[in-house]
Amino acid sequence: MTTLTAPLSEAPLDEGFRPHTSHWGVFSARMKDGELEVRPHAGDPDPNEIIQNFPGALRHRARIAQPMVRRGWLENGPGPDERRGRDEYLPMSWSAVLDKLAGELRRVRDDFGPGAIFGGSYGWSSAGRFHHAQSQVHRFLNTSTGGYVKSVNSYSSGASSVLVPHIIGDYEDLVKRNVSWEQIAEHSEIVLAFGGMALKNSMVTGGGSSKHVERGAMQRAHQRGCDFVLVGPLRGDLPEEAGAEWLSSIPGTDTALMMALVHSLVVAGLHDRDFLERYTVGWPVFERYLLGETDGQPKDAAWAAAITGVPAQAITALARRLHGKRALIVVAHALQRAEHGEQPVWMGMVLAAALGQIGLPGGGYGYALGAIGYYGRRYNAVPMPTLPQGRNAVTDFIPVARISDMLLNPGTSYRYNGQTRTYPEIKLVYWAGGNPFHHHQDLNRLKQAFARLDTLVVHELAWTATARHADIVLPCTMTLEREDIGGNANDPLLVPMRPAIAPYGEARDDYAIFADLAERLGTAQAFTEGRTVRQWLEHLYEPTRAALAEAGLPAPSFAEFQASEGYDMPQQDDDGGRLRAFRTDPTAHPLPTPSGKLEIFSQRIASFGEADCPGHPAWLGATNVPDAASPFVLVANQPRTRLHSQFDFGGHSSGAKHRGREVARMHPEDAEARGITEGDIIRISNERGACLAAVNVTDSIRQGVVQLPTGAWYDPVDPEEDKPLCVHGNPNVLTRDVGTSALAQGCTGQLTTVQVERFDGNLPPIQAYDPPVRRPS
Repeated sequence: MTTLTAPLSEAPLDEGFRPHTSHWGVFSARMKDGELEVRPHAGDPDPNEIIQNFPGALRHRARIAQPMVRRGWLENGPGPDERRGRDEYLPMSWSAVLDKLAGELRRVRDDFGPGAIFGGSYGWSSAGRFHHAQSQVHRFLNTSTGGYVKSVNSYSSGASSVLVPHIIGDYEDLVKRNVSWEQIAEHSEIVLAFGGMALKNSMVTGGGSSKHVERGAMQRAHQRGCDFVLVGPLRGDLPEEAGAEWLSSIPGTDTALMMALVHSLVVAGLHDRDFLERYTVGWPVFERYLLGETDGQPKDAAWAAAITGVPAQAITALARRLHGKRALIVVAHALQRAEHGEQPVWMGMVLAAALGQIGLPGGGYGYALGAIGYYGRRYNAVPMPTLPQGRNAVTDFIPVARISDMLLNPGTSYRYNGQTRTYPEIKLVYWAGGNPFHHHQDLNRLKQAFARLDTLVVHELAWTATARHADIVLPCTMTLEREDIGGNANDPLLVPMRPAIAPYGEARDDYAIFADLAERLGTAQAFTEGRTVRQWLEHLYEPTRAALAEAGLPAPSFAEFQASEGYDMPQQDDDGGRLRAFRTDPTAHPLPTPSGKLEIFSQRIASFGEADCPGHPAWLGATNVPDAASPFVLVANQPRTRLHSQFDFGGHSSGAKHRGREVARMHPEDAEARGITEGDIIRISNERGACLAAVNVTDSIRQGVVQLPTGAWYDPVDPEEDKPLCVHGNPNVLTRDVGTSALAQGCTGQLTTVQVERFDGNLPPIQAYDPPVRRPS
């Protein structure tokens, strides 16, 4: 049954403000006296300040004004080149550059096949449903080159998105149709959050949110008497409104703590035997491991205390607090972005099952709740506009975080989800949307990998590090320079995205670029279907309009919609999804797992024979542990003032830096021992590289831990060195480029070990935003 709502009826926009949306939230914008003004959506109770990056970014010097070609590629032709990342660029007309690019696409396609093309993108480029770079580049490659090698999964959920289908079933159902913020506000009695639910993460949503509700839901729950318990090294990973108790733990040890909690329940006879018997498979196998019968080591509180840094008494007390309460176990994405990242995800489900809470309103397992804005919200009941990408004739793929492995080791084999696969040999990478020199690990290794290509093509609005490594750089428009439809399937507001200003320089929409390329390749009709941008928007909007009409709701025409401030869509009921139905009747509503139940032991995973991901949750320890050379654990988490690296040069992001550097946090005792004081510049290093950062000395971080957010644009002081110093503070010069396990091959960029010292040398200037210098030819 669906809940039907009426169209949005707010006061009309005035004074020239035009509606728009971003991944940070719905807003409106206008140009006044040559300056951009933005203001948040009037109905948003907790707006995201990241929209304030737009004004300073709109006409920033980092913007790319015209097509540029790397000198080495232009003079020597396609081929491997170590100068990528330190070469100069020459301007070229659109006509000339597209002629050259079409010729190169034709060469690679005809000589090596479409399997030699990698279609790179990472779908955060635009909140618009049409001007979505990932959809555009994939549609172009499918219709014009015969397909491409793709990537699967995401950097955020690489381990969990592979594991969850084996042990719980539908990943999307678990995170989007399970426990909602409304349920927490009304029903939860205790929320145990491993890694927290930081608002900087949940304030971001693919397609944008019209209402950021997370802070208010936690506040209402706390005022009602719900207890929030945060487990992790950073006290700020739950908002003050939650009134959370902080259990400071050693990073990467959450699995051990969860096991000790379950052990404490079992030895006290407080686990829910009936739930485990009726709704799960494999509990007896895991219980023997838990009690130490299979390996001689009981996973008790004393054992976990030595691993986690949480006192044994606190662990047993917490287990007793969880028993008999409407308890919700939350495991953050961050935990699975580390070595053996599958294990805390799996063990979180086991803990929730042992408590017997899965499927209850406000209870059970809220995996990744708070990790992104559309988790914990209801689905819309009508389809959202979506650009079809066509059919990819190439079946080959890689896990998204294995791009360096693919480029450096073509033809070698690797394990993934029970398969032995082979890395393809890629000649050309076409990247539109995303910045791998932000979200990938071990950037010096990534630089070496990109040097192996024949050609790297990038669509970009600014001179990111990825653009600086490209051979052909095509300037694309910013979202405020084009018309689109915005929204996401878990927010009711569909937004007409109206342009606020003309494109910068010679920048063009991705669609226009691809349409011209397709014309040169003889595939224009297949790509465009003869439609202009406006005709595509009308075409994509029609299924939504028709569904509204069928539901008996006002169904505005496209022209009426584009002239409005947006329309509220009907939403599905908050019914707990598949897990609620499964709890109600597991026979009538089995889970889509091999057994139809929650799999505490997975025979399928066990059959893969992976030593780093056995058939049930296990404590596997870590290979990257602090030592004399690298005594600190670095937490490289998501930033607060930008989405990933987007608009790092914007005012809101730049204003949070100190002396132009990204700000790291460390504990007062750690800082004092190294002669470091508030505001100093520090050098963070390990065997992979080094970076500079400013320091904030605070007791809100665990001793022995340093935290540096990702997203500062990679800025090597001497790019000709093998391991140049990043003077801006990008932690991915330090992180390890290894998979979570042979099961998922997910990203492990959350944690690594480092050395920290005060930097007393001459401070290099920040050059990350300066366009590459073109010397006279």
